[in-house]
Amino acid sequence: MRMRGASLATAAALALLLTACGQDSEGGSEEKKGGAEDATIGIAMPTKSSERWIADGGNVVKSLKGLGYKTQLVYGEDDPDTQVAQIENMITQGVSALVVAAIDNKSLDNVLQQAADADIPVIAYDRLILNSPNVDYYASFDNERVGELQGTYIVEKLGLADGSKKGPFNIELFAGSNDDNNTKYFFGGAMKVLQPYIDKKQLKVRSGQTELNQVTTLRWDGGTAQKRMDDLLTSAYKSERVDAVLSPYDGISIGILSALKSDDYGSKSKPLPVVTGQDAEVASVKSIVSGEQTQTVFKDTRELATFAAGMVDSVLRGEKPEVNDDETYDNGAKVVPAYLLDPVSVDVSNYKKVLVDSGYYTEADLK
Repeated sequence: MRMRGASLATAAALALLLTACGQDSEGGSEEKKGGAEDATIGIAMPTKSSERWIADGGNVVKSLKGLGYKTQLVYGEDDPDTQVAQIENMITQGVSALVVAAIDNKSLDNVLQQAADADIPVIAYDRLILNSPNVDYYASFDNERVGELQGTYIVEKLGLADGSKKGPFNIELFAGSNDDNNTKYFFGGAMKVLQPYIDKKQLKVRSGQTELNQVTTLRWDGGTAQKRMDDLLTSAYKSERVDAVLSPYDGISIGILSALKSDDYGSKSKPLPVVTGQDAEVASVKSIVSGEQTQTVFKDTRELATFAAGMVDSVLRGEKPEVNDDETYDNGAKVVPAYLLDPVSVDVSNYKKVLVDSGYYTEADLK
């Protein structure tokens, strides 16, 4: 699947902070266009603790303002109850549509029923909302492909892909939050690549933790990942070394690296393993440049915001939004029509071309 539509410029600064929960408000242009007349769009993002979600919020606001809409942006700070209350508040205030990146994808059924009763369309943003028939469209990336890129990078970096090395190599597996529907796609995509090498004993998971429910990381928290990596090193690697770590997200990767460095990895006698990631956050790109984290998966949130805003605009105009997948994303109540964008694998060899030349970051950002 190929991306369509031109990339927007790097996200503008976020709107003024209005409440302790992170509620922001942006005014649209005076000259309204099409479905934008007198319309305010509610945008619910998970947290400001991740730079990725700050960028997403700003990009969605900018995209919608470019179409003439007013916006109301809120951050739930990883508290599902807070996010539900924020969405309820936006419904009460009479927003015309909702763009929701869920904190807990199973906690929104009741509030989305309120949205449906008020005739407010809902776009699930990046994270599919489960068990609700009141999700109209889904804008995301090809999430299984994200995992495939991470798994492929590991086998190529270890020399398994071209047969130049046979192993065995020691690997440990990490996955995202168990309440995020994307987690199973990221992990499934990676394991599609890695499992054949595990079966052939060219990759060995010394901890024995290979099932998704054994390797999840609640709320994608780096500190939680660091503690688990510490425990793995203590229990399974007293005399062995870790050669690779499948990490699904940059914040988790930084936690894993902290645990590894505390165990003397990164020294001349004990090189750091291959460590993957996702979202191309500044700290992780700097880590890649300095030779610590090995890889990340870049998802251009400028493009995602463009398509999510376009979906809102089409729905409010009474038109059908562009989708490229109407079969895959069954949320338990319906198959949600989706538009999926392509992710890109990034390491030290191509970060300048992908991230700097595209205008996503400047050289100064990465110093």
